Amino acid sequence: MKKGLWSLKWDKDHLILLDQTKLPDEIVYIDCYSYKDVVSAIKTLAVRGAPAIGVAAGYASVLAFRECRAYSDTGLTERFYAALDELEAARPTAVNLSWAISEMKEVYSHSESLETAGAELLNKAKDIEYSDRDMCRRIGSHGADLFKGKTALNILTHCNTGALATAGDGTAFSVIKELNERGQISCVYADETRPLLQGSRLTATELMANEIPCCLITDNMAAMLMNTRHIDAIIVGADRIALNGDCANKIGTYGLAVLASYHHIPFYLAAPFSTFDTSIKSGGEIVIEERNPDEVRTYKGIQLAPKDVPVFNPAFDVTPNHLITGIITEKGVIVPPYTDNIKRFYKEEG
Repeated sequence: MKKGLWSLKWDKDHLILLDQTKLPDEIVYIDCYSYKDVVSAIKTLAVRGAPAIGVAAGYASVLAFRECRAYSDTGLTERFYAALDELEAARPTAVNLSWAISEMKEVYSHSESLETAGAELLNKAKDIEYSDRDMCRRIGSHGADLFKGKTALNILTHCNTGALATAGDGTAFSVIKELNERGQISCVYADETRPLLQGSRLTATELMANEIPCCLITDNMAAMLMNTRHIDAIIVGADRIALNGDCANKIGTYGLAVLASYHHIPFYLAAPFSTFDTSIKSGGEIVIEERNPDEVRTYKGIQLAPKDVPVFNPAFDVTPNHLITGIITEKGVIVPPYTDNIKRFYKEEG
């Protein structure tokens, strides 16, 4: 993959998405002229990563408004809100999606007229994108500052949290990239991330493209890696964080956190505040998406298991707060007690 590949871009009257299901074999872009095109891209993981999904949803809202208005101004609000509800339901676990939809509804509800609403929605979608880029930069800086004075760091990460998952340099990946630019990285170990291999297809590709020293491992090698090689920290992303700091992230994250605790390795989340869901008190309230069983039975059309074997395929798992060393955000690093400190942040922000 070429350096500088981008996950999404608004181009005059439509949204262009990188089809991440084709990587690393092919670089294919999808032109989305309809909000339903974006719904499909989110469901199939052509666009993925909580921040990128949120940005895509912002632009999809613009497309939805234009489609609804082209049909008729009569009943437009009802049709528009129904389209936004369809967008929001595309992936239930990633809170950035529902957050972005809420932001777009807020803009629409305060528009002075239908004549101004379209431009205001587009400006808001662009603001979400630009804010995401700035968020990535600040997360990278705050996260890297945790390792001041340390060199030859060995970092383990899971799934994909880079430019392909955001509109900027990434969340956890942004921390890793900043550490490498500061000359502090010895090796970044990337889990392959079964069953869709986001770690091997995407993260490994991004690490190589950015010339960051790296090593790819299968998910079931992580325990041995921690036991036989020195790992300084595990840094992962997040799709939804509850008020108490419990976190939903790509399946396999919880297992890494348990292993990190056993081996006394710091375990960090890196995520923007748009990933926090303060309406839920704990991870037990997070809805976990279960995906198509054929994602486990097959890969790119190749049968890997008996075609009728029962499959359990949750896309995410929940890591309890007591296993999390800190949460790296664009505002700084949050540490335990999480409920108190998360509340304190929101109070300070007004």
